[in-house]
Amino acid sequence: MLLIFVCLAATHSSQAQNKKSSRSIYAKDNLIAWCIVPFDSKNRGPVERAEMLNKLGINKLAYDWREKHIPTFDAELDALKSHKIKLQAFWLYSGPEPETDKNFKIILDVLKRHQVKTQIWCMIGGIKDLDQMSQQEKINAHARAVAYIADKAAEIGCSVGLYNHGGWFGEPENQLEIIKYLNKPNIGIVYNLHHAEEHLETFPRFFPKMLPHLMAFNVAGLIKGNPGKVVPVGQGNAELELMRIVQNSSYNGPVGIINEEFAPDAEDGLRINMDGMQVILKELGDKKALKTYQ
Repeated sequence: MLLIFVCLAATHSSQAQNKKSSRSIYAKDNLIAWCIVPFDSKNRGPVERAEMLNKLGINKLAYDWREKHIPTFDAELDALKSHKIKLQAFWLYSGPEPETDKNFKIILDVLKRHQVKTQIWCMIGGIKDLDQMSQQEKINAHARAVAYIADKAAEIGCSVGLYNHGGWFGEPENQLEIIKYLNKPNIGIVYNLHHAEEHLETFPRFFPKMLPHLMAFNVAGLIKGNPGKVVPVGQGNAELELMRIVQNSSYNGPVGIINEEFAPDAEDGLRINMDGMQVILKELGDKKALKTYQ
């Protein structure tokens, strides 16, 4: 029954991706707040963070965390629920043997305990002698770890998004190879413009291949260079065209805005990027989405 549920969910998701929604993906009610937990000089707790998101009008959070936040995982999910904020994703960095990763088990337990079905944004690292492996050996090594994570996620109704963050695993074309190799219905890709400095020329080529698997699209500003430079949304000279490509595609999933190192205070960082979204929307001529910020 679980397998049937996951397959039906994946089919529904695929059909939704192929049917373009009339709602703009860049509208404020489609935004995910991302990189606002460790990147916050005010060190907000779960309730303070939820209140801040309510204040900004953001109704989705992708939860990034550090070891010190583990004791407050339950409080975080309680605060999100009480403030009507969707947990869009839970961050996971794991290694070649996730079955021994105690933090992954903690994440699974807390999601199961709260009956939350979400995405697990996953990055795999720590595989030894990677530079000595053939392409297929690299795929096999990463696929083993991803398969375990995806299977455990499926048991509680969750999906897994492979996260681009540099290195071999962070290349979307390699992630596509992993997805093809595993052929599991609950694995997709989370694509981040703040890790796309080296993709400015290749993005138009690989985006159509990535599109059927795209679970989330996180935006940032990019200044062209070799490599490019990450800046707030609307302050670069490259993000507009990349965001236009996504806007004109069949993608209708959520869009993340990040803080990371844009401002010490997470609220300020989100506001900077929301202001930048309005700059981009004017350039795109998306008046309907623009009104959602005003």
